[in-house]
Amino acid sequence: MKVWIDADACPMPIREIILRAAVRRQISTTFVANSPLTLPQSEYIDFVHVDAGPDEADAFIADNSETGDLVVTQDIPLAAILVPRGIVVISPRGDSYNPDNIGDTLSRRNLMQELRDTGSITGGPRPFSDKLKKQFANLFDSALQKLSAQSK
Repeated sequence: MKVWIDADACPMPIREIILRAAVRRQISTTFVANSPLTLPQSEYIDFVHVDAGPDEADAFIADNSETGDLVVTQDIPLAAILVPRGIVVISPRGDSYNPDNIGDTLSRRNLMQELRDTGSITGGPRPFSDKLKKQFANLFDSALQKLSAQSK
């Protein structure tokens, strides 16, 4: 099992939760971004710097992750690629993407994008809060426990 982080838009509080878990649980964790990140030195933490571009980190994660891995991303199209391959995907906001919900989630995302593109709606996601941080931490811990048990 390996943890992959789509790190370009990952909030700092979520990054800290992931870093602590990687070291504490001794889980290989790779942050992928198109801008440099400062991460602590650890044999369990890696960083991959990809070329600038909106989907470079996504493409790297899609090409390198495997069944049984855990990916943290808020990119729903990336999640739609990974979920059918048996990869566990959660968002930094504590949403879980799975075979039962990824189709509807992707459709909803595409509809909202169309509405934003036409100016029918404005605004973005709700502000990141302590409640969302806690929701992520609980889901992340649960996913790690489940995947660790499966890999034994």
